[in-house]
Amino acid sequence: MRDNEKNDHVQGAPNHGQRPEHGHTDDSLDSKRMEEFSAELTSSDLPDIEEEKSFNPGTLYGWGSIILAVISFFIWPIVLGAASIVFGFVARSRGTNILGLIGIIAGALSIISAFFVIPFFS
Repeated sequence: MRDNEKNDHVQGAPNHGQRPEHGHTDDSLDSKRMEEFSAELTSSDLPDIEEEKSFNPGTLYGWGSIILAVISFFIWPIVLGAASIVFGFVARSRGTNILGLIGIIAGALSIISAFFVIPFFS
């Protein structure tokens, strides 16, 4: 008798995707509840942080080179012009060719003007 009581309290296996065993529910509601809308998340679905990051460290060196070159036209042309040229080469090695080239040319013009142009006007 005890075995019969145990079998009465055991829950049946789940009914995945099949028609429900109990007839008291509406068919349209049951068909909506039996659908599964979840999807597994894999590593390829996650956004890659490196891809989203569009900042290139060479850009910082390129803009720094240009800023140093502009400042070098007003104060310390030899020191800041040389620093601008160095920063320009670093920027070019990191992939920002245009900014690096502008910084190199502007720094060189600053040094050339310090040696050859400014002494004639002083």
